[in-house]
Amino acid sequence: MAVESAPNGERKTKVLFLCTGNSCRSQMAEGLLRAEYGDKFEAFSAGTRPVAVNPRAIQVMAEAGLDISEHRSQALSEFDGKDVDLVISVCDAASALCPDFPGSKRLHWSLPDPAEATGTEAQIMEAFRKVRDDIRSRIRMSLAY
Repeated sequence: MAVESAPNGERKTKVLFLCTGNSCRSQMAEGLLRAEYGDKFEAFSAGTRPVAVNPRAIQVMAEAGLDISEHRSQALSEFDGKDVDLVISVCDAASALCPDFPGSKRLHWSLPDPAEATGTEAQIMEAFRKVRDDIRSRIRMSLAY
């Protein structure tokens, strides 16, 4: 990870969003942080057991005007030894498995996995939208300084 500078010349804060599959929640969080506060933060995401980015996550982000279609799921091990300022786990399982990143702060946001939603397609998409909007609110409350 190269060091990026904020417009004021200061180093950007590196934030790693972590979940199990790196397919929905952490991908949406990475996309939202980059889009809304990319001038202050470098956003990354990873999973303890990564799988492909969920097409529904891509769809609900597109509805919000954000393109995450080029994102790829990354393994947590890809960040071993990397300099990370803040690690935000977005699921309980990943929080329990997250290793220490020396010098980093930790936050945990217990969010439901929209990939486990059931019902009609409309109900499942609504679950994805709800999680996306919850992540956006948490980012604004926790990181907008």
